[in-house]
Amino acid sequence: MNKNINQCLCCSSRRHFLRSFLPGVIAFTVLQSAQSAKAEVHQTKALVLSCIDFRFLTAEQSFLRNKNLTDKYDLTALAGASLALTGFPHPSDAEAFWDQLDISYKLHHINKVIIIDHQDCGAYAMMIDPNLSKDPERELQVHTDYLNQAYSSIRSRYSDIEIEMYFATLNQGEFPQIFPKIEK
Repeated sequence: MNKNINQCLCCSSRRHFLRSFLPGVIAFTVLQSAQSAKAEVHQTKALVLSCIDFRFLTAEQSFLRNKNLTDKYDLTALAGASLALTGFPHPSDAEAFWDQLDISYKLHHINKVIIIDHQDCGAYAMMIDPNLSKDPERELQVHTDYLNQAYSSIRSRYSDIEIEMYFATLNQGEFPQIFPKIEK
């Protein structure tokens, strides 16, 4: 028997058509049932501005967890934290913070900014005084002043946002709150 049977052109054209058409029908059916991509609305509670110092990461995460903020905050880390808002070490650091705050505010609908400065900060030593950490009272006062400057700057741009300020100590887990100075 001859296995090379000639087929008429119409039969091979129909087979070719069906082989091409069938995958198209399946793909069309699958695509019709797919939903269009939608950006979900994500809401978080706060933007946290902290220093880049690795020594405080674990304590900071624990502190935020104790405030019931796990997976509920956006994080921005800049050397010196509050000091960065003055443009240290570069004006682009302050600009980066404002950009991050604006995005967090618009995209994640935050209602709070938490600023965490810390003891023995290298950025403060570079900018203010290399021996700053040797005088704990002065160190706290300098940080308090810069935290209050940051508070005022944020408040002037975002009057509806709550602002909390903290000064982390080298005693892991201690984050005393710094209260804003009331201007008269």
